[in-house]
Parts: sequence; C-alpha cells; structure tokens
Amino acid sequence: MKVACTGASGFLGPGLVQGLLNAGHTVHVLSRNVEQALGRLPAGVTGSFFDGQTPLSPDALAGAEAVVHLAGEPVDQRWTHDAKQRIHQSRVEGTRVVVEAMKQAGTVRHFVCASAVGYYGGARGDQPLTEDDAPGDDFLAHVCQGWEAQAARAAEAGLRTVRLRIGVVLHPAGGVLHRMLPVFRMGAGGRVGNGHQYVSWVHREDLFALMRFALEHPTLEGAVNATSPEPVTNATFAHALGMALGRPAVLQVPGFVLKARFGEMARVALEGQRVLPRRALEAGFQFRHPALDEALRDLLPHAGP
Repeated sequence: MKVACTGASGFLGPGLVQGLLNAGHTVHVLSRNVEQALGRLPAGVTGSFFDGQTPLSPDALAGAEAVVHLAGEPVDQRWTHDAKQRIHQSRVEGTRVVVEAMKQAGTVRHFVCASAVGYYGGARGDQPLTEDDAPGDDFLAHVCQGWEAQAARAAEAGLRTVRLRIGVVLHPAGGVLHRMLPVFRMGAGGRVGNGHQYVSWVHREDLFALMRFALEHPTLEGAVNATSPEPVTNATFAHALGMALGRPAVLQVPGFVLKARFGEMARVALEGQRVLPRRALEAGFQFRHPALDEALRDLLPHAGP
C-alpha cells in the first residue's frame, strides 16, 4: 500500500522508510524540507511539504492508504518556556493538522501515530505499566495526552488508529545511546541518580518492525506500548553497557548535576517508568531483541577494549 510518513529525515525516519520499501509498500514523505529529506532516502520515494502548522493539502495524501506520523520537536532539551511551547505545539497541533488532512483525503484507512512512554508520567517506581494504566500529571504526560487526543480524532472519524507509546530507542547512530557511548568508552559511565529508576527501552529494529506490524495488522488499534518486554533499572542498564564495551561503569551522575544542566527535563532520566508491551505481545508481535545484553551485543558488535 501507499504509506505517507512524517519525520522521515529524523533519527527514525530513514530506517522506517527503508523497511516499508523492503516490505513492498510505496512511500510518500511529508517534510519541512522535501528536497533534503528525499536526498537521504532511496530512489522512488516522493514527497510533499509539511511543517506541522500550515494546513496540509489533502492532495499531499492522494492515494495514501496509511499514514505514519513521527514528526515533532525533540523532547530531550532543556525545557525553557519557549521549548515547552514548541514541544506542545509541534506534537499536538502537528497531529491535528495531519488528522484533518487524512479526513479530507478520503483514502487513508490506517493511522500509526507516535506517542511516548512519558504518557505515564514520572515517579511510578517499579510499578509495571500497561496500556490500561492511567496517565501521569507532569509536563510530558500532559503533552502526550494532548498528542493522543488529537490522534483519537482519527479513530472517531473511522480510521483504524494505533498510538505507539515509544520508549528509549537504542541505536548508536542517534538518541540516548549515541550520547552515552563516548562517556562509557572513556570508562566514565555509570548510573544516573540512585539508579533504581526503570529504563523502558527498545531496539530500533524492533521499533521499526512494530510500526510495520501496526500498519499491517487490521485488528490492532488504540494505545500500544513500543518497548521491550524486559525493562531494566538505570543501574542495570549502565552495567550492561559497560560490559558490552569492556569498560567499567561504576561512576555515578548525581541527580543535582542533571538538574543543573537540564532543569525540569532531568526528571525524565531520574524518574523513568517500567512499561510493558502487553498489547503488542497479545497481538502476536515477536521481539527479536527482548533482552538488553543481547540487544547491545547486536548494536555494538565491534565494541570492547
């Protein structure tokens, strides 16, 4: 089928597009800079302008049977007043714009919209969280609730809608792992804060596979946690990464250091959530990399002293 994708030039976009092409789909990207986006993607991909604010012409979705919506302002930055506005605007308003265009286009039947495990809020301790658990009450939780509320408008209009609550995506080319690797390779890595907070992670290839699974399985809809079935504590994560690199990981980053650098956003790293992908597993999705040690070996095959 023809799949339209936003966020195709980001950390997740190119790999998702390639996977869709490999599965036999055709891809049309929606991007602020179409020429730049297409320059990073395989031949045959087409594109239209999308900035998350300007109304999107239904023509941009002509013939598209599905939409995967990933675009939005990065969350991993200091949450100044302006940054909070950008994050909220891009995630909530951007989703509204996409949903309106899908409704007008008349051809879209499947909608996969990114959300985040931040939906559950921080300070949940070791409580296992599934898709039925209540949302949190902090900034990121409120953003995710507004984000998902806009996506739910697509479901109300009769489109099969999957809201993927994505955890910490692991790949050395970007995201958290990319930022951690230099520090850990120097032997200066370790747990953050007390290390008891959970990290709900997912191998990037498993996330791509789950996105395709969500597109192709007509019985799956609603909220779906996009995380490994084996979340770990931050201390366990740090130890596993140190072992994968053959480096010690015994240092500690005090919470006040993160708070001084990132302000309110530091809560994401210091609190965490223990999120389980119940609905994906019940629907028959199989993770290729459910365990952290094996996932890191796959991602860092040439690591070591």
